Amino acid sequence: MPDLLMIDDDARLAAMVRDYLAGNGFAVQSAGTAAAGLALLAREPGKFELVLLDLMLPDGDGLELCRRIRAQGGENADLPIVMLTAKGDPLDRVVGLEIGADDYLPKPFEPRELLARIRAVLRRRGEHRNGADVMRFGTLEIDRGARTVRVAGAARALTSHQFDLLVLLAERAGRVLSREQILDVMHGAASDPAFDRSIDVHIARIRAAIEDDPRAPKRIVTVRGAGYVFARTPEA
Repeated sequence: MPDLLMIDDDARLAAMVRDYLAGNGFAVQSAGTAAAGLALLAREPGKFELVLLDLMLPDGDGLELCRRIRAQGGENADLPIVMLTAKGDPLDRVVGLEIGADDYLPKPFEPRELLARIRAVLRRRGEHRNGADVMRFGTLEIDRGARTVRVAGAARALTSHQFDLLVLLAERAGRVLSREQILDVMHGAASDPAFDRSIDVHIARIRAAIEDDPRAPKRIVTVRGAGYVFARTPEA
């Protein structure tokens, strides 16, 4: 039974989510504060397969907590994070995804939608874990099994979501992908304006990690009015 960690100070919501997900094959452990959540992650690294993270916590900001989880490194570095929030500002979604969240669900939400999003995030992660082959493009090396990226032998840090997006583009090298096509594969849902904008943010972060000059990218190229294409050429 997969273990999930829910960091949310709404005890009633946490109990509802725990009971619902338990009936669908997940074990959920709750933490009511950012400090308690970090402590659990530090005490049992590798135990949890996904974190449900509230944006507003009594002792901190969920966005900052997301940054801290990513900064821990080790087994928690690419831990999938789904953010939950009552705030409806699309900018919050963009910022959350930019700093490392894998998905974003506004409150109130239907438990079935939460379950579907959790399964989609875990499925994407499992698919890439099972693909142990390494893709090489010149000095760029993408190891889908180890979920690592190296440029000229040096490790480059990407969030779980950004790694999945890079693999999606690299597996389709030479093919232009529109934002709508990327969304269909990454989220399996209809286009959401906030997610649509977040793709540009993620692309910028990926370029900063893998391009020699992110301002003049040669690996991930923008095709004006069409989308993005990952260059096939080894020199890229």
